[in-house]
Amino acid sequence: MHIGIDFDNTIVNYDSVFFRFASEQGLIGKGFKPNKEMIRDHIRMRHGGEILWQKLQAIVYYHKMNHAELMKDADVFIRECKRRQIKISIVSHKTKFAAQDKRANLQEAALNWMTENRFFDREVFGLNKENVFFESTRQQKIECISKIGCTHFIDDLIDVLEDPAFPDNVKKIHFNHNSTEDISQSVRHFSSWLKIKTFLFEESI
Repeated sequence: MHIGIDFDNTIVNYDSVFFRFASEQGLIGKGFKPNKEMIRDHIRMRHGGEILWQKLQAIVYYHKMNHAELMKDADVFIRECKRRQIKISIVSHKTKFAAQDKRANLQEAALNWMTENRFFDREVFGLNKENVFFESTRQQKIECISKIGCTHFIDDLIDVLEDPAFPDNVKKIHFNHNSTEDISQSVRHFSSWLKIKTFLFEESI
């Protein structure tokens, strides 16, 4: 078994950090919940909203990346994989630099976050930096998943898992912590890492 995992919004939870800095910049008003997708959709509806959203992304994904949180119970899942000696690779669609801030090295910031959260500590999560892949496009990400031999892949984006180029021999697992709705008949959907853990290790696949 070789489990591939997406990074943004799958391992990392940005809800609170986007809420905090969108509020500070006056991009959202009172009554908003800490929900990245809702904040994104609201900002994009404003005049020049796409540029505003990209600038906020540069702030969060680089300058304020240290405020991002580990997704609830992702640590439990990764530790269980370590205990079972199951290989984990992180494969992310993440460009090197932010669209609205060419000084913001997003890949470096993500690696620093993983280091600070002890992903590469043998006594904690035990991941190998050589098994972390950042790809510039979705298609390159899908090609990487196939090339490195993942048997399973976990992603928050259903469009990635249902892309026609996604390898047929890789079991698709959709994760969305803000939704319990099963949005696809062809992909297994889970709203928590504990449920994924149960599915993979306690139920027959």
